[in-house]
Amino acid sequence: MSATERKTALVTGASRGIGKASAIALAQAGFDVAVSARTLVDGAGRDMYDPNLAIPGGLDTTVAAIEAEGQQGVAFTMDLLDRESVTACIDGALEHFGHLDVLVNNAIYQGKVSMTPFLDLEEPEVHKLFEGNVFAQMAITERVLAAMVGQGSGTIVNMISASAYTDPPGPIGKGGWGMAYAMSKGAFTRMTPHIHVEHGPDGIRCFSIDPGYVITEAARARNTAGSFPYPGGEPATIGAVVAWLATSPEADEHLGGIVYAQSEFKKRGLSA
Repeated sequence: MSATERKTALVTGASRGIGKASAIALAQAGFDVAVSARTLVDGAGRDMYDPNLAIPGGLDTTVAAIEAEGQQGVAFTMDLLDRESVTACIDGALEHFGHLDVLVNNAIYQGKVSMTPFLDLEEPEVHKLFEGNVFAQMAITERVLAAMVGQGSGTIVNMISASAYTDPPGPIGKGGWGMAYAMSKGAFTRMTPHIHVEHGPDGIRCFSIDPGYVITEAARARNTAGSFPYPGGEPATIGAVVAWLATSPEADEHLGGIVYAQSEFKKRGLSA
């Protein structure tokens, strides 16, 4: 199979959690996968609240898992607050594979401001949040979208959050989240319908995916898995839905809209 015939994907924020699970699921579906994150080596990641707490996961283990599925994996260091690294990642993935069939916008800015009460917010920190969750995502998507339009096809999956369109069930620490985080995810969520309207005729498939509450490696490391008043899902469940969106024509009923991953996983009888 030639390089242009092979299916390819880029998953951001793929050192652990939903991003890693999505990259593995896409590899299982036959995609070569480029992955990006700040953490290159498993064990090097640290918790944003406790620098002494190691968070499992690294791009090295994600690439190894992709290759274990018989697909090609390639890793790029990317920090959403470093635009040069963002550009280098996208250009590197496009150069390495020659094209991209799927983009999974999963990376987010990890900072304490995401869980900061309104009156404690500091504007420079909010600017960082919007840079990482909105402006960097725009830069990533614009570059990949332009290439996809040029080739006449492509699928973009934007990992959103219910915080963008629902009221918190309680204050921070009791099931709720920070206002600034919700605002940034609300802005990002508006990307999908506009891409669909503007570039659906160009062969671009675009979805938002709401993963719900997912118990990640970080949640387990912090022992916070039970801190929300609702059950949590597994990253592999979300990954299975991402692969389904990338490969199934049945997913087109959700074009331009929001896919509720955990319920869709059950509805479609998917396996993880």
